[in-house]
Amino acid sequence: MSNALYDYLIGLGKNAKLAARFLSTLSTATKNKALLAMADSLEENSAEIIAANKLDLDNGEKVGLSKTLLERLTLNAARVKGMADGLREIAALPDPVGEVLGMTKRPSGIEVGRVRTPIGVVGIIYESRPNVTADAAGLCLKSGNAILLRGGEEALNSNRIIAKTISEAAIKNGIPAGTIQLVDNDERESAEIMMRMTDYLDILIPRGGKGLIKAVQNQASVPVVLTGMGNCHVYVDGAANLEKAGNITINAKVQRPSVCNAAETLLVHSAIAEAFLPDIVKELRENGVEVRGCQQTKAIIPEIIAASEEDWDEEYLALIIAIKVVNSLDEAIVHINQHGTGHSEAIITEDYTNARTFLAAVDAAAVYANASTRFTDGNEFGFGAEMGISTQKLHARGPMGLTELTTTKFIIYGDGQVRE
Repeated sequence: MSNALYDYLIGLGKNAKLAARFLSTLSTATKNKALLAMADSLEENSAEIIAANKLDLDNGEKVGLSKTLLERLTLNAARVKGMADGLREIAALPDPVGEVLGMTKRPSGIEVGRVRTPIGVVGIIYESRPNVTADAAGLCLKSGNAILLRGGEEALNSNRIIAKTISEAAIKNGIPAGTIQLVDNDERESAEIMMRMTDYLDILIPRGGKGLIKAVQNQASVPVVLTGMGNCHVYVDGAANLEKAGNITINAKVQRPSVCNAAETLLVHSAIAEAFLPDIVKELRENGVEVRGCQQTKAIIPEIIAASEEDWDEEYLALIIAIKVVNSLDEAIVHINQHGTGHSEAIITEDYTNARTFLAAVDAAAVYANASTRFTDGNEFGFGAEMGISTQKLHARGPMGLTELTTTKFIIYGDGQVRE
């Protein structure tokens, strides 16, 4: 381990820990003022941010980054404005810090309640998307947390200028230095050090591909919230409206295939397979989607690629979809619970009982009836932005907004009571 790199990371951790002590007591007005200043600063420095992003894109093309990763990496004027608007939306949201969650008077006369409080210092290790730098920083500031940002090497130039822009704006508006810090190092070792910074990080959030998630899961001693991987399904029930089913399927697969809430598998009830599959496969292909199917699907559409067992577990993040014909709602639910990643799942049906059964039985963070999985997003859910989409069950599940970046502590009021 490099002593210099270790000392650098520990220094950032100490700065963040110190900042967190002050952040927890800042007024909502001060935090909102800083968020609005950060948003304005992003727009004022849009050209500089896009120029830095161009360097990352050029480097990415040279080293052969996939089209999916390049699309995630790309910033333009509209996306910079989107980051700024996200910060403004966070400023407009209620502040969760200090919310009292009930008070109960005990027989002893003491009053016991709970209050929302910041987690402290949040670390995030993420890949490709430089917009995460602004989103994560904004959410942490509003919820009273300091943040240590460690992006991927492919976005280092973009992340540098975004972090510098918003951090300077925040400090000028009353936020303590050390609140928003970028780990300006793209070596794997810097991520590994963060995973073990138990004295400085209260929680670590990995946001990226399967390799990153597994590495953090296996190596981290800091408490981790797992996010990201999305093998999402759309199930077209025997009682589906086929026009709705077609529109939702195309949206879930095609609208932005490189993201974790895009559909990867289409399940179709055998009762409507012959009526639905020819049209939906034709439309998918017209949108550039490669279609892979089970034997029953191939019997109806012989020219498609045969799906392998591995396809049912694949998160393509590309214009590829696997199709499987099932014989019942129960078979669809079993398939999803076996092969899904606990992210987002949808049923298309006009049968109320089937919809309720699906919503209750499918084990995922977000379960839909007659809507696209693409809605699983902090902004769409009214959070302004998100730290990631948690696919685990403890502490946070689904898009992580302000509330998910708080914990609680007990507050007890007494009047001289002692325990007998």
